[in-house]
Amino acid sequence: MAGTNISIDKEQFCCSVCLEVLWEPVTIPCGHSYCMECIKGYWRKCEVKEEYSCPQCRRTFSPRPALSRNTMLADIVEKLRKSGVQDVSAKASDVECDVCTGKKHRAVKFCVKCQTLYCEIHLKPHNERNRGRAHQLIEVTKQPQKRVCARHNKLREVYCRTDQQCICGLCLKDGHKGHSVVSVIEERTEKQKHLEEAWRKSKQRCREREKELRDIVKYIKRSAQAVEEDSEKIFTRLQRTTERKHSEVKELIRGEERTALGQTEKLLERLNQQIVEQRRGEAELEALANTEDHIHFLQNYKMLCAPPDAGGRPSIDVHPYFSLLILRKALTELTDKVAEICDREAAKISEIVDEERDQSAENSLSAETARRDSQQTEPKSRGDFLQHCCDLTFDPNTADSLLRLSEDQTEVMSAAEPQLNADQQEIFSGGSHVLCSESLSGRRYWEVEWSGAVSIALSYKSIHTTRANPDQKQGCNSTSWSLDVSDSRCVFRHSKLSVEIHTPVAHRVGVFLDHRAGSLVFYSVSLVDGTMVLLHREQTVFTQPLYPGFWVGLGSALKLCQTFSFSA
Repeated sequence: MAGTNISIDKEQFCCSVCLEVLWEPVTIPCGHSYCMECIKGYWRKCEVKEEYSCPQCRRTFSPRPALSRNTMLADIVEKLRKSGVQDVSAKASDVECDVCTGKKHRAVKFCVKCQTLYCEIHLKPHNERNRGRAHQLIEVTKQPQKRVCARHNKLREVYCRTDQQCICGLCLKDGHKGHSVVSVIEERTEKQKHLEEAWRKSKQRCREREKELRDIVKYIKRSAQAVEEDSEKIFTRLQRTTERKHSEVKELIRGEERTALGQTEKLLERLNQQIVEQRRGEAELEALANTEDHIHFLQNYKMLCAPPDAGGRPSIDVHPYFSLLILRKALTELTDKVAEICDREAAKISEIVDEERDQSAENSLSAETARRDSQQTEPKSRGDFLQHCCDLTFDPNTADSLLRLSEDQTEVMSAAEPQLNADQQEIFSGGSHVLCSESLSGRRYWEVEWSGAVSIALSYKSIHTTRANPDQKQGCNSTSWSLDVSDSRCVFRHSKLSVEIHTPVAHRVGVFLDHRAGSLVFYSVSLVDGTMVLLHREQTVFTQPLYPGFWVGLGSALKLCQTFSFSA
């Protein structure tokens, strides 16, 4: 039996709240379907009245209906995404007139009042018939109805940042009173600016990573060649009993070269694939940036919000001189038992190299897996982050003598004179540091408010008892990570790495830790509209629980914010 071709309109499967294709769709009692998170967020605003309604038909429900995933609808939209079904809506240039009978002419205008598309032939009678009346005409787009508010029949010229949707002027008084709103042009300009900046940084990271990988290739080749030449000189001075070991060491060196080059070539291949994807994304971004339809831009920009990330630095541990150093030491101590010593040392070398190779491969795989897991499941909105919030308190035993803590141990400020405490057991030297009492693992999120100049850091327990060592200050070693912020500068530090951040920083900073995935992310948080702007993301492998720590500059202050979990 021949299959039937069914034309699927992608707009039929869009959520009327976010105007995107349904994600985890649920169907409420009135029959309308929404994204799980969208309807939860909409009903969350109705909790005070304890009366829940449908955003489309306004039918009310009490008590709040239980939400269950619509499995059949979820399967349909998933297939829609995977198959890449193209929107069956005609292109703007091919939209037909609604009045024409028989052969349809191309529409040139859309009447907001009449909700009708007109060609040049029928537009003139329409204008004459409605002269002096409020019949607003707009340019024809693929779906002009989406530019018009369905409730008030007015053009959507305002963007509500609180509800993340386009609205008309009358909607401001009906359902969006007191919300944060801007014009669609202003919102589009800001979103486009953020997109372009994100893609620019992604492209720069790709170039830097490509250069690092190519440098590694050159280093591996030079190192392998140098080791081979040195081993040739050493083995020429040995007796016949060393000739067999000579060939084995050469093979070991070449094997290490092949292994390291193989790893690097795979990374280069993966990077080239990311570059291709990035160029394709840039083309899509350029096309979207050149559109004059602001509504179309706002409804499609989210697809380009996550440019491909080249990842962190290469995780290849290459020590081509390792074998040679051990071998040289063994050869200088040779006596009459040359053959026996060579056998024993060569065996040790092989075992150590195998262990190092296995460990390096395991670390690379763990870091890559953690990075993918983090990208797939990381929270998207501030409400999602607050699901993982934790309340922290300062440990007075770790506070520097220049700091003063509040009674509830949640606020700290620098003092003019040292505050001596005979019971202090763990103190950072050389600065005004203080640590938190809680150790963190798993997924945790917290926010801090700051003024002046402060550092927001995390570290292992081992750094807590270190004294008077500049390399053990938070962010200056391999066991701590720090974000230094002030009104004029923002810098991320780890070990010898220092990254300047040019994004404006609000006076509230959010920190998200995914210990298992090895992800540490810093955000600038705005309480006016609830937006979170990414400051820096660090991907690594954590081996111990982490302790939040802070440095507070002279005349500065810092507060641990008490957050609340907004569970659905």
